[in-house]
Amino acid sequence: MEKSIIIIGAGIAGLSAGCYGQMNGYNTQIFEMDTRPGGLCTSWKRKGYTIDGCLHWLLGSGPASSFYKIWEELGVIKNHTFIDHDEYISVEVGDGKSLVLCADLDKTKQNMKEVAPEDTEVIEDWIKGLKKLIGFDMSVDKAPELANIFDTIRMMFKLLPYLWFMRKWGRMSVKQFAERLKSAHLREAFLGGAGDMKDFTILGLMMSLVWVNQKIAGYPLGGSLALSKTIEKRYLDLGGKVSYKSPVKKVLVKNDKAVGIRLADGSEHHADIIISAADGHTTIFDMLEGKYINNKIKGYYDNNLIFPPLLHVAYGVSRTFNEAPKSVGGFNLMIDKPIIIAGKEHNRLPLYIYNFDPSLAPDGKTVLKFIITTRYEPWEELYKDTEAYKAEKERLAGELLTVLEERFPGITEQVEMTDVATPMTWVRYTGNWKGSYEGWIMTSFGMRMKKTLPGLDGFYMVGQWVEPGGGLPGVAPSGRNVIQIICKKDKKKFVTSTP
Repeated sequence: MEKSIIIIGAGIAGLSAGCYGQMNGYNTQIFEMDTRPGGLCTSWKRKGYTIDGCLHWLLGSGPASSFYKIWEELGVIKNHTFIDHDEYISVEVGDGKSLVLCADLDKTKQNMKEVAPEDTEVIEDWIKGLKKLIGFDMSVDKAPELANIFDTIRMMFKLLPYLWFMRKWGRMSVKQFAERLKSAHLREAFLGGAGDMKDFTILGLMMSLVWVNQKIAGYPLGGSLALSKTIEKRYLDLGGKVSYKSPVKKVLVKNDKAVGIRLADGSEHHADIIISAADGHTTIFDMLEGKYINNKIKGYYDNNLIFPPLLHVAYGVSRTFNEAPKSVGGFNLMIDKPIIIAGKEHNRLPLYIYNFDPSLAPDGKTVLKFIITTRYEPWEELYKDTEAYKAEKERLAGELLTVLEERFPGITEQVEMTDVATPMTWVRYTGNWKGSYEGWIMTSFGMRMKKTLPGLDGFYMVGQWVEPGGGLPGVAPSGRNVIQIICKKDKKKFVTSTP
């Protein structure tokens, strides 16, 4: 008789767990609070424009990456076209200068030296490090939790040429790297481009540039929701079931074993195994009432850094912007007059111009969007007053449009759609703790957390709250890995398939 699995949350981690569960003969059902799949990997429509809330790229879009196999198995590769950008990001640094980081690493080196010739030695060292990373790829085929001594030895041999490199760059934050620079302009480029993520390891940026260089991190045309729906279809085609508008309020436990869930409507559903792909804080402290934790887990939520929440302010514009370079990370703008957001001054604004995906806007039109890191608590307080909350969104939309008008004269008259999504928007639709968009910030290379909770049997967690660094390349394997772990426990061979 097939074992049954209940999965909480139809984000990418939950859908992935569902797909691999079905591939391996388990009877799975996903319960999702929203009306559609994807969780944070989503898009929404306003007045004929599509506002993408997640993807700028997808690691594994090319076969040189081990993640490619996972996206093949989940149906993504077969059903999506990817484009590779030549530019990674453009950061204004003052005096009319910008630093442009490109897929072409030699071009990036040239651009850096033009901004800061006095930092030639550090620049050469950094570019050398980037080139050292080309071809580096860690296998994601086997769950790390199942690695044996032979797997460890194989991994060590694979890592051996990179150990010194990882020790040097993997422990260095963006802030620490910037401190090595003599040029105020180049220092500003790295610190300003990092925003509130200055404690993030510089290795994260380095790996991102190399992925773009290798053309293994392309953008899937159609955007985030289209990708999520592709994986949902794969899950349904495999025989899985999804119940939408079904928020889970409690994980049912009997004799320290998870046996089911209780929904907000009071109905109960039982299964042999429960997997939560939902928000970590809600899962541990609400659904399980904080009964299955230890000091280590409590310390994560008390002390660890999380990715800050985001403010998205989008405009649908009757203009093509063909002249703007097609960029992964957009344009980091310096502004003369700071804008106050959630009580904090911002003199930099990250702008994304979606001129590379014609499916997001009608012909001859484009979506532009500011994506700004912000503070959660002021938005949480403001949300309690509906009129004040609405007025603040309108104020910011107006002030940010003024910034656009300075860069693109005449744009004000061309705006046909305006949309503002705050941290509370994400909390409302996904339940994410403090609106964090990727969970824990990886402050050092190789951070890992357990998928089980102490003292609780038959229960697993997947997704960004057990995969530091978050992102789709972290959460899709998370769902795959947990099914491997379950198969191992059930003495079953883990199998996969492609559509």
